[in-house]
Amino acid sequence: MPLPKVSEIRELTDQEVSDEILSVKKQLFDLRFQKGTRRLEKPHQFKHLQHRMAQLMTVERERLAATSDSSTTEEN
Repeated sequence: MPLPKVSEIRELTDQEVSDEILSVKKQLFDLRFQKGTRRLEKPHQFKHLQHRMAQLMTVERERLAATSDSSTTEEN
């Protein structure tokens, strides 16, 4: 399973990005729970989900910065 592409995330709306972040956080929680109970079968999923989370949060931060930059230029 290849790592996800950030270009796919940039095509999502702001709400879809937020929903995806919550989904990935839940999946990571479930993986940690499985690890703690020694039922984890695919430990590589940690890497994939953490990578996906970083991409989602980066896109969210970029959009937040872009909106704050545009609002500061409108004020001046």
